Amino acid sequence: MPHSPDTMTYGRYLALDPLLQAQHPISGRHDEMLFIIIHQTKELWLKQIIFELEQALDLIREDALVPAYKGLARVSRIQAVMTLSWDVLATMTPADYTRFRNVLGTSSGFQSAQFRQVEFMLGLKDASHLKHQEAGSDEQKAMREALDAPSLWDEANRAAARAGLPVPAEAVERDWARPYAPSAAVEDAWATVYRDTERWWGLYQLAEKLVDVDDAMASWRHKHVVTVERVIGGKRGTGGTAGVPYLQSTLSKRAFPELWSLRTQL
Repeated sequence: MPHSPDTMTYGRYLALDPLLQAQHPISGRHDEMLFIIIHQTKELWLKQIIFELEQALDLIREDALVPAYKGLARVSRIQAVMTLSWDVLATMTPADYTRFRNVLGTSSGFQSAQFRQVEFMLGLKDASHLKHQEAGSDEQKAMREALDAPSLWDEANRAAARAGLPVPAEAVERDWARPYAPSAAVEDAWATVYRDTERWWGLYQLAEKLVDVDDAMASWRHKHVVTVERVIGGKRGTGGTAGVPYLQSTLSKRAFPELWSLRTQL
């Protein structure tokens, strides 16, 4: 029910009643509350990241690169906060976690629809993740939309092509749902930007904002691995996931691969 400014309160504006009543520990163990709040907080931050990426994608499509910088900078800073939250979770010892781990059942962070949506929006496409969401659910629909649409890296390449850089046709029009394959020609095009930053200043700054996001994602993944290893060691993760070995396999993922590889040729 809407409220007028005269009757609006802090709690009403932030919908604190449902928000603060959304934690339902099952085990009765003290540390389960922290586990729930950490993961709920991450989902809230992921919601904000998606909100910022949607605007950044729209701006880049319009060649409004400078306005897009703010949202991308905000994303990388949110990622930094999310990374720091692993330090809070790490105050939970293996003994603490073992006391309530059984109540998690088949649930797993691997099933986070918003995290996969963010990966898809950045350019890390893997359609197999759709199967972890209920068919026809809003979560699966949002993931499918992000999977089928040009990613942030696709739109950056299209913007570079519109600006006159020799971006190959296959990077400008392709099946957006397929995993992106790094291209030497795309690397060369962006290397041109880095060799003449004054001429290509808008694209150069966009590229660095994208590297900030990729860098922050790599830091988040690394801290995730270390925290999980600290808490469960080499045991399998919940929901049947491989745990630490799977997380370690993700450490080399880069959403904007040519922005990393071009540095070797400068």
